[in-house]
Amino acid sequence: MPDLGSLLVALSDPVAGVRQTAAIALGLLKDPRARTTLALVLSDPDAAVRASAAEALGAIGRPESRPDLERALDDGDEKVRTNAGYALAYLGDARSLPGLRAHLEDASPAVRRAIATALGSVGNDDAVFLLHRMLRDPVDRVRREAVLAIGRSESARELEVLRESLWDPSRRVRVAAAIVLGRHRDRAAVPLLLERLRGPETWEKPAVLVALGRIGAREAIPMLVDAAGHPAHWVRVCAIHALGEMRAPEGLAIARAHLDDEAWPVRGAAAMALGDVGSAEDLPALLKHLADPHPWPRRSATYALGYLGLAEAAPRIREELADPAAEVRLAAVWALGRLHDDGARDALVRMLYTVAPDGPESSRGGEPTEEGAVPSDAEVRLFPAVIQALGRIGHGEEPDPIVHRALLAARERLSDEELDRTARLPMPEVTVDHPAPTVRRLFESILPSLSEDDGT
Repeated sequence: MPDLGSLLVALSDPVAGVRQTAAIALGLLKDPRARTTLALVLSDPDAAVRASAAEALGAIGRPESRPDLERALDDGDEKVRTNAGYALAYLGDARSLPGLRAHLEDASPAVRRAIATALGSVGNDDAVFLLHRMLRDPVDRVRREAVLAIGRSESARELEVLRESLWDPSRRVRVAAAIVLGRHRDRAAVPLLLERLRGPETWEKPAVLVALGRIGAREAIPMLVDAAGHPAHWVRVCAIHALGEMRAPEGLAIARAHLDDEAWPVRGAAAMALGDVGSAEDLPALLKHLADPHPWPRRSATYALGYLGLAEAAPRIREELADPAAEVRLAAVWALGRLHDDGARDALVRMLYTVAPDGPESSRGGEPTEEGAVPSDAEVRLFPAVIQALGRIGHGEEPDPIVHRALLAARERLSDEELDRTARLPMPEVTVDHPAPTVRRLFESILPSLSEDDGT
C-alpha cells in the first residue's frame, strides 16, 4: 500500500477514479492523520469519491469526524448518505442523535437502514425510542435492521416489542426477532416461538429452532426431535444444534444418526452436538470425521473432541495443524490447548512465529470446495488462539522456558494499538457471560509478570 503522504496527494488528482481509490486506501490504512483531508473530500464534485471518503472516515473512527459526517447525511447522493450513516454507526456517539432523527424518513431505504444501524450503535433510551418509530417503516429490510438494533439494547423492557415483531408480515423481520429473543434468552417468548415453529413457513424455522435452544426451552424438545428429520437440511442443522446446546438426552441418538447425513452442514452440526451430549464412546466416529471431504465437519469434530476432553485424539488432531482449511487449523489449535497436549508444543511455537497478528475489521473468505465456501475469519483468529493454547500447555506451576520465550517474543512484535485490540478468540471461548479480553490481557493472564513490567 502507498504511504500516507502519496495517498493524501492523490486525493487532489484530476481523475475522479484516482481520488476514489486513494480514499478507499486511506480507509484501509485507518491512519487518523488523514481525517482532516478526508473531511474536505466530502465536498468533492464526484459522488463516488464523497461516498468513499465517508466510508473511510467511519473506518478511521475519530469522534472529531462526527459533524462532517452529519453534514454528509444531507448530501444529494444516496450512497454518500448511506455511507455517512454507517460511519456514524462506527462512532456510536450520542451527540449524533439530532442528525440521525432528521433522516428517519429519508427517501432512500438504504439510508434508513444505515440510520437504524447508527441508532443501535448509540443504544441509549433516546436512540431506542427512535428505533421504535422505525418498526413501522414500510420497507421490511429497514424494520429488520430496527429489530436487530433494538436487540443490542440491554434493557429487558424492549423484549416485549421484539416479541410483537414475531408477527410482522415480513419473514425477514420475524427471523430477526427470533434471533434477538434467543440471544436474550427470553423465556416469555417461548410460547410464541413454539407457535411460529408449528406454522408452515420453512424459511423462518432455523432461527426459531436456534432461539429455543439458546433459551433452553425443554418443552420444545419433541418438536426439535421432529425437526431433526425435516427434508430441508438447514432445518435439520438448527434442530440438532439446539438439542446439543440444551444437552438434551434425546440429542445423543439424533446426533449419532446424522453423522453420515448426505448434507455436509448436517454432518458438521451432528459432530458439534456430540461435543455437548457425547462421550468417550464417540471417539472412533469423531476421529473418522476428521477425514471428512468438507472442512466444516472436520472442524466440528475437532471442537467436539476438545469439548469431550478425549486426549487419545491429540496425535490425530496435531495433523490438522497443517489442514488446508483455516477453520480446521483454528479448531485444532483450540482443541490441543484444551487437551493440554504437550506433544503440540513445538508445532504451536512455530505457528506463533509465522501466523499474522489479528487485525481490526479483518475478514477472510471460506475455504473453497466443490460444495461452495463457508464464510470464515479463522485466519485472523489464529494468532490469539495459538497464544491461548500455548498458555494452557506450557504455563503450569513450572512454566516451560521455550514457550515463555516464544510468548515474550510474540508480544514484543505488537504495537500498543495491536495489544489493546479485542482478542478474536475461537468460537468456544467467547460467550455473552465471558466476553473476549484484549490481546494485552490475554498475554498478561498467561505471563502475570508482564503486568508488573508495564506498571499496570
